[in-house]
Amino acid sequence: MAFATASDGVKLFYEEAGTGTPIIFVHEFGGSHWSWEPQLNFFARRHRCITFAARGYRPSDVPESAESYSQTRAADDIVDVLSAAGIEKAHVVGLSMGGFAALHAGLRHADRVLSIVAAGAGYGAEKAHEDYFKGISEQVARNFQERGARDFAPTYAEGASRVQFQDKDPRGWALFAERLGQHDSLGAANTMRGVQMRRPSLYDLEAGFRAMQAPLLVMTGDEDDHCIEPGLYLKRVVPRCGLAVFPKSGHTLNLEEPELFNRLLAEFIAQVEAGRWGERDPRANPAQIMRVD
Repeated sequence: MAFATASDGVKLFYEEAGTGTPIIFVHEFGGSHWSWEPQLNFFARRHRCITFAARGYRPSDVPESAESYSQTRAADDIVDVLSAAGIEKAHVVGLSMGGFAALHAGLRHADRVLSIVAAGAGYGAEKAHEDYFKGISEQVARNFQERGARDFAPTYAEGASRVQFQDKDPRGWALFAERLGQHDSLGAANTMRGVQMRRPSLYDLEAGFRAMQAPLLVMTGDEDDHCIEPGLYLKRVVPRCGLAVFPKSGHTLNLEEPELFNRLLAEFIAQVEAGRWGERDPRANPAQIMRVD
């Protein structure tokens, strides 16, 4: 088993497969390093693929204090894993919590990022729902800590943006729910309190996003309601951003629609590596409806 040591001494488990241009996959709150199996199986054929368990997720360390968890730390952990693996730069692919971490890695460590994919990233970003999100996050943290992951997992796994996965792929969803029930309960609670509840809104980072030069692909499901508007916002402010909306889809995109996810990711990386994922053509003026002269 391979472990990276983060800058604060926390041990982070990682694994890798394949050779080629590196891709690092960053998991969501409800998943872990195992969440990316459909992607590692596909992309390891032509890329060096890295995935890791975030702090709080076994077999990585589970710090006892929520103060050891933060959005900044999550972004820095990505780079610490890359450094441990001897990788200078990589394509960074994240889902949900991992999508936020990927975006922050792009802001904090632009020199280590070849491109960014942020899928299902938006929860808590909407300014109108900030207080509600913090309150419901505390309830989730308390449920994990007091009831335990095994008891609370079936409830969490049937959230409004996860039932799409359950409807399409009951076996895949059942495996997701079963593995969620194996999470470290304290690690889940601390992650929710330290990372999810305290991270800044994407809308408060506009200056940084407007200056970001890394190619970015935002993916969202059309039934993942609280990620749609943040996805549109990123499309409008990040210079080299594309937006992909998955029809009749929820939050867990890489598991719910693995073939579509892999196809879009492969095309994105191919265009980036060919130097073809540029800024929007200035002639494509969003204020124009039809050209008349």
